Amino acid sequence: MFFNICESRIMRSVGLMVIAASFATCSIDMPKETPSSFETMKVKKSDIEMPIKFSAKLAGQSDVTISPQVSGQLMKICVTEGQQVVKGQTLFVIDSRNAQHDLQSAQANLQAAQANLQAAKAQANSAQLEYESNKNLYDKRIVSSYTLENSLNTYRQAQAAVGQANASVSQAQAAVSRARVALGFCTLTSPVSGVVGSINVRAGDQVSPMTQMTIVSGNQQMDAAFSVTENLLEEGVSAGLTNVQKNDMVANLPDVIFVMKNGTEYPEKGRITSLTGVVDASTGSLSCKATFPNPNGLLYSGMQGTVVLPMKYNDVMVIPQAAVVKMQDKALVYKVKPDSTATAVAVQITDAGNGKDVIVEEGLKEGERIVTVGANNVQEGQRVLFPAEAKKD
Repeated sequence: MFFNICESRIMRSVGLMVIAASFATCSIDMPKETPSSFETMKVKKSDIEMPIKFSAKLAGQSDVTISPQVSGQLMKICVTEGQQVVKGQTLFVIDSRNAQHDLQSAQANLQAAQANLQAAKAQANSAQLEYESNKNLYDKRIVSSYTLENSLNTYRQAQAAVGQANASVSQAQAAVSRARVALGFCTLTSPVSGVVGSINVRAGDQVSPMTQMTIVSGNQQMDAAFSVTENLLEEGVSAGLTNVQKNDMVANLPDVIFVMKNGTEYPEKGRITSLTGVVDASTGSLSCKATFPNPNGLLYSGMQGTVVLPMKYNDVMVIPQAAVVKMQDKALVYKVKPDSTATAVAVQITDAGNGKDVIVEEGLKEGERIVTVGANNVQEGQRVLFPAEAKKD
């Protein structure tokens, strides 16, 4: 009896639970597919300005090595390293005592030669007067031809002595000029306006024409030397151009920017001023120079940095870097198929140089849709596009 009652209650409870479950089932919606965080875009062509970067080293357009023309002891250094100097400013002073003595000796010799010249001229004048007098007397048959001939020879000898004295004076004048030049060489001045480089000597050193004392960098205009690959020239810069056309092309290139090693962009823009016509066989590149104005002396010879040339590319496919998935040596992009699922395709890309985009060279067609945000999380065949998104272009 007891067991029958319990069994009846249990069956009733089970029945109620089934009914409750049925009502509960009727009131709950079926799970819906929730869109993920993927974002997509249609590939289209556009124009882009892509900065091409080249490692470069600066040099002043008129860098001059300072070396003495005479030997001697260095008495004074008149500048410091890194000092801005103007053309003609004194840099170094070499002991000039020997040069001064040489000049004084040369001047004394010149004075003696000039005195000898005056004496020779006086003798020549006297000999000329004697000859003319004897000639008049000879014409009157007062003196013999022998006397006339002797006076003529004396006159000719006096003229020759004047010539020799003139030569001695010229030699003495040249010696004085050389002595003055040598004395001038004892004071080294800057041949250009610029900045003094490293000073390799000290006061008291013995210097000679073989001594490199410093370099003065004429820094009003600075040249940034860099190399351009032959492939770059063939692809977009100077393919099939004659020398004249190449010069015109260089003249029409856009302004370039110099970025210092610390990432600071130099405020003055430059121009590409030269492009060699010979390819370096070992590197496959051509030497190039860009000239930058340097009115405030912010650039120095030997400074290294990057020359940035902004090049315009028309009608190219540009996609975000986030859309590219790197897998070993391949670059993949997930293309959205008509059924809204993703499939990986290999692409060839070029960095656009702006830190956010790449240029697709092969692998995609204009109008195709690709995954951008979330591409790294996509799995092959996964659905990435949903009805609400499909309506968006």
